[in-house]
Amino acid sequence: MPAEQIIFAQGDPGDAVYYIQKGKVKLTVISGDGKEGVVGLLGKDDFFGEGCLVGQTSHIATASALESSEIIRLPRESMLRMLNTKPEFSGIFIHYLVSRNARIQENLADLLFNSSEKRLARALLFLSHLGNGEKYDLVIPKISHEMLAEMIGTTRSRVTYFMNKFRKMGFIDYNGGLKVHGSIINILLHDPAARKSHPPNR
Repeated sequence: MPAEQIIFAQGDPGDAVYYIQKGKVKLTVISGDGKEGVVGLLGKDDFFGEGCLVGQTSHIATASALESSEIIRLPRESMLRMLNTKPEFSGIFIHYLVSRNARIQENLADLLFNSSEKRLARALLFLSHLGNGEKYDLVIPKISHEMLAEMIGTTRSRVTYFMNKFRKMGFIDYNGGLKVHGSIINILLHDPAARKSHPPNR
């Protein structure tokens, strides 16, 4: 599946669960007044579309490939049968749902209590970890400052400010694409050297 291809659109019938074998997927929603927001970025071994298992008849978000991806479509009936007859698969799926729920709670706490600088650092770490265990991606898929701003609940100008700051401090670089270095975790660890001279607002 090529980058930017839509897997399903908001409002389409919800009749299958999807599994990412390779690549990354973006979930977006459009409000009644036409505003679009990024509500999720998924990677290798993630599921999505599972709302159909609990009676959700239509998709509440649009899913599209963020980069070239390999995705398996599991019709609702097949998914339910596998959950009922394959305990090992059922365990993997339940573990995934519990882990994602914890991640959603962490994201909510992040949005409520952390500065936009920390939220951006955390988002970049998350993007660089997708599908790679403890390793960092050499290059994060093309993602705009506007999309990052939607993810962390701030303005594009704030994202641009901090991205420039992170680059000057050696946490990221743009040599052949956006690369994230492990040292960016200093932002999350309250490293005084990593927090010098930035505007106090969120």
